[in-house]
Amino acid sequence: MTSSLHRGRPRRPGPHISVRVAHAVLGCAIGLVWLVLPGMTSGDDAPVAIKEPASAAGTVAAAGEEEDETSTADLVLPLVAVAAVGAIAGYGYVRRVRRARSRTTPGGSGGPPPPGSAPPLTALDGRARAALVEADDRIRAARTELDHAETLFGRDPVTPLRLTVQEAGTELAAAFRMRLRYDEGTPAEDAARAHALAGIVGRCEETTRRLDSVADALARLRGPDGGPGDALGVAEGRFRELTGRVAASETVLAGLRTRYAPTATATVIGNVEQCKDRLLFATVRLNEARQAADAGRAGTAATHLRAAEAAVAQAAVLLGGVDRLAALLKAAEQTVPAALTGAEAELSAARAAEASGPPQEALLRHADVVLASVRQELTAGRPADPVGMLRRIVRATEPFAPGRSGVLRAAALITARTATGAASDFVETHRGAVGAAARTRLAEAERLLAANDPADRRAADDLALESLELAEQDVRTHGNPAPAPEGTAGGIGAAGGVLGGIVPPEPPADAPPANPTTPPSADT
Repeated sequence: MTSSLHRGRPRRPGPHISVRVAHAVLGCAIGLVWLVLPGMTSGDDAPVAIKEPASAAGTVAAAGEEEDETSTADLVLPLVAVAAVGAIAGYGYVRRVRRARSRTTPGGSGGPPPPGSAPPLTALDGRARAALVEADDRIRAARTELDHAETLFGRDPVTPLRLTVQEAGTELAAAFRMRLRYDEGTPAEDAARAHALAGIVGRCEETTRRLDSVADALARLRGPDGGPGDALGVAEGRFRELTGRVAASETVLAGLRTRYAPTATATVIGNVEQCKDRLLFATVRLNEARQAADAGRAGTAATHLRAAEAAVAQAAVLLGGVDRLAALLKAAEQTVPAALTGAEAELSAARAAEASGPPQEALLRHADVVLASVRQELTAGRPADPVGMLRRIVRATEPFAPGRSGVLRAAALITARTATGAASDFVETHRGAVGAAARTRLAEAERLLAANDPADRRAADDLALESLELAEQDVRTHGNPAPAPEGTAGGIGAAGGVLGGIVPPEPPADAPPANPTTPPSADT
C-alpha cells in the first residue's frame, strides 16, 4: 500500500526522460554494430581456387545476387529498429511533458490561476460587509421615518412598527456580533469562516425583509397617493426649530473650547458647521417638495420631503452631540477629584495585600505616576480634558480594582458613554462613507453599554474609540463628494447629503447611464 506521504509527493519527470534517452542511444549503438559487423567479417577472407570455369560464372552471379539481397536486408532492419526506438522515446518524452504541465494534483506544476481569480472567502467577505452596511443604513433610516410618522399619526399606529424595527435590530445586532468574532479570527477554518459569512448575510437579509414590511405599512399610513400631506408642514416646523438652535449651539461650543483642552472637544469641533450644511440641503429639498406638491406631482414631492426629513434629523444629531458632550464634560470635571481619591485608596489596599502575594511593584509605580500627573493637571489651572483624565485613572487602577466599586465605576461609565456617543453621532452623520468595520465595533460597544455591567465598560470604551478611529479613516479615504455644477439649486448642500447617506452620489458627467433603456419615472 502506498503511504499518504508518497502519494502527496510530486512525481519528477527527470528520471523517466533520462531512461528513454538511454534506450534511444542503446538502440542506435546496436544498429551501428549491425551495419558494421558484416563488412568486418567478409572483407578479409582468402580467395578460393576455381576448378570449373564454365560453371563459375553462374556461381559468381548467383552469389552476387544473394549478397546484394543480404546487404539490403542487413541495412534496412537496423534503420527500422533505430527509428522505432527513437519514435518510442520521443513519444514518451512528449507525453510526459504534457502530463506534467496539465497536472492539478498537489505538488504538480498546474500553471498559474486565471487572471482576476480570488480566494473563495474574499467574494463572500465583501458581500457580508456590504450587507451589514446596507442593513444598518436601512435601520437608521427607518427609525428616522418612524419619528416623523409618530409626530404625524400619533403613537398607536407607529408602536407595532417600532416593535418590528426593534426585531430587525436584534437580527442585525446578532450579525454584527458574528462579524466581530470573524474579525477576531473565530472560527479559524476556512469552511467554518465561509459558513459564518453566509450566516451574516442571511441575518442581514432577514433584517431587510422585516424593514420592507415597515416601509409598506408606512406607505399605507401616508395614503394612496403617497403625497407629502401634513408631513411637509411638520418638517418645515422642525427645520425652523433647529435653525433657531444653531446660534445657541455655537455659543455652547465656544464656551467648551475656552474651558477645556482641545482634545476634550475634538469630536464635536465641526458639528455646528456640518449642521448648517444639512439645514441648507434641507432648505432646498423643502422648497422643491413644496413646488412639486403645488404642481400636483405627489411622487416627486414625497421624494424631496423624505430627503429633507433625513437632513433635518442629522442636523438634530449634530447639535445634540454638542449638548451631550457639554453635560458629560461637566460630570467628568466634577468626578475627577473623587476618582483620584478612590484610585489612591485602591492602590493603598493593593499594597497592603501584597504582603502575602506576589509583588506588582511595576504596576503600582506606573499607577502612581499616572495619578500624580492627573493631580498636577487638575491643580495647574490650565484647560484640561476631564474625560481623558478619568480614562487614565480608570485604566491605571484596573489591575487593582476589577470590580470598579464606587466612584471608579461612575468614572468608567462616563468615559464609555462619551466615546460611544461620539462614535454613534459620527457614523450616523457620515454613513455614506463609513464601512462595516467601524459599524461592527460601534454595535458591540452599544450592546455592552446597554447591558450595564460595570465589568464591560472598559471594553465598551475601547470598542467605541476604535470605531470612531475607523470611521474617521473611512471618511478620509472616501474624500469629499464632487460639488454639483455651479448654479444648480439641487447641488446646494449636496456634498453633505451624500456624505450623510441621505442621497446617492451623482455619477461622473462622462459616465454612461446605468440603464439607458429604462424610462424615467413619472409623477403621480
